[in-house]
Amino acid sequence: MLEDKKTKVKITFLVILVGISSMLAAVVTDHWAVLSPRVERLNTTCEAAHFGLWRLCKKSIFIVEEDPQGKGCGPISLPGVKNCSYFKHFTSGEEAEVFEVKTQKEYNISAAAIAIFSLAFMTLGSLCLLGAFGKGRDYLLRPAGMFFAFAGLCIVISVEIMRQSVKRMIDSDETIWIEYYYSWSFACACAAFTLLFLSGISLLIISMPHMPRNPWETCMDADPEPID
Repeated sequence: MLEDKKTKVKITFLVILVGISSMLAAVVTDHWAVLSPRVERLNTTCEAAHFGLWRLCKKSIFIVEEDPQGKGCGPISLPGVKNCSYFKHFTSGEEAEVFEVKTQKEYNISAAAIAIFSLAFMTLGSLCLLGAFGKGRDYLLRPAGMFFAFAGLCIVISVEIMRQSVKRMIDSDETIWIEYYYSWSFACACAAFTLLFLSGISLLIISMPHMPRNPWETCMDADPEPID
């Protein structure tokens, strides 16, 4: 691998590490969205919630003054009794009072499954990229770029499914939630998509054959790249 190409790959690898960290933070945390009901009166307890791919956390908050940001019950950072329960993706759900079993559960299963595919593509891309630093193995840059681009696409699909999930809950008459906003886990997922997808495209561009230096040169006539 040429020294110039190796430098570009190393820079891209650092960006990928940030993207991997963002995606792992998004997948394992449960602050994708924060939901809250309408607060009818002060000096009473209301129940806000936040959730991710794997679990839902409900928090009972005693409200003494209105939320200046207009988010209903909250903010979620206020002290209160917290109760978290994991979604039963493959058994009959017990969150019927919050999640519509027939529809909402399908959203979460889909988002979680696609996130797992994203992690798998990310792992394969990392293995290919690490192998590309070996002598004469820069051909692995191309599959690495494809895997990271696929990982980014999977996580953005998962983001969109979760966004539709939140919208469905807010619009449903069977749930108490009227206010919502996307939290830091959602932002991590969006950042992971941007970094991984763009890094994957960059690796594909870097792995392209050496271009001729002069217009009259053909790709076959161009000087071959030296092998380390």
